[in-house]
Amino acid sequence: MKKLLVLSTALSGFGLAASAQEIAVMSWGGAYATSQIEAYHKPFTAETGIKVVNVDADNPAAPIKAQVEAGNVTIDVVDLEYADAVRLCDEGLLEVLDPAILAPGTDGTAAMDDFLPGAVTDCFVATIVFSTNYAYDSTKFPENPPTTIADFFDTATYPGKRGMRKGAKVNLEMALMADGVPADEVYALLETPEGVERAFAKLDTIKGDMIWWEAGAQPPQLLADGEVVMSTGYNGRFFSAAVTEGKPFVQVFDGQVYEYDGYAIPKGAPNMEAALQFLTYATTTQALADQAKWIAYGPARVSSGPLVGLFMDGKTEMGPNMPTNAANLTNALPSSYEFWVDRDTELNERFNAWLASN
Repeated sequence: MKKLLVLSTALSGFGLAASAQEIAVMSWGGAYATSQIEAYHKPFTAETGIKVVNVDADNPAAPIKAQVEAGNVTIDVVDLEYADAVRLCDEGLLEVLDPAILAPGTDGTAAMDDFLPGAVTDCFVATIVFSTNYAYDSTKFPENPPTTIADFFDTATYPGKRGMRKGAKVNLEMALMADGVPADEVYALLETPEGVERAFAKLDTIKGDMIWWEAGAQPPQLLADGEVVMSTGYNGRFFSAAVTEGKPFVQVFDGQVYEYDGYAIPKGAPNMEAALQFLTYATTTQALADQAKWIAYGPARVSSGPLVGLFMDGKTEMGPNMPTNAANLTNALPSSYEFWVDRDTELNERFNAWLASN
């Protein structure tokens, strides 16, 4: 049984003195980091006096793994995808958290009853539900626009370059759904050699039209620069580009893959008490609702939902733009962290070999 990490000082309030006056929080950059800075960092500093330094990474899991294994940890709190958090926790690279530190909902609901199912694990507390879906430049397809995941792979009807994340995760799932596999059968099929072959065969059909991206800010930029006519990406990034920058991007949620993302503390974080204070503060009902006013990701607490209203422009309803909106879930796939924890290395090796082949 892993020993639970507990505060050395009771968290009866967020204004308690902490040993550190500054913490480093690693996240994904761009519009997503902005939403965290506005909803979490600034109010936390105002309440506690502890400065929060934001550190960007293309995928925080890789640098955190390297820091902990090297015994040179400089990050106090890290934002991770769910499967990465479970994997790093299993490897002993994250601190085990006591769920007792999590604040109850503003309606009095106990935290563990208020978070969505599975959103809190040994080392991880979810903050958002995000989606990988795709968007297209509406000026390229003024008539008969794409509406399904199959259309993303249809370069005959919808010619032009595509953008996809450079890796196996999500791409294999989308490839199978585009090939006609029902969402609820995708992972059972991917567990077989035949399913993996079928997914790569579908990816083969657009390999020559592909531009690969690695950072979350890249897909909207690829679309804006005209390098691609469609790209997969994170729904919140596409929303921000369309609403705050006026880009002619339209999102397609058919075939989306959605999952949790949230906070963890690297093993050996230098400012542990302040890190725990921040994690507790950032996962409160109000903080999660406030983040959803800045970017179109659904909060991971039930009590936060009713508090989410308009975007910061004061006129755009956030609800219809959330991946968890009922209309966006008609052909959607919840990402299986169990599948990817077990098969991430194997399938990414296969993906890289496929990428290098002619």
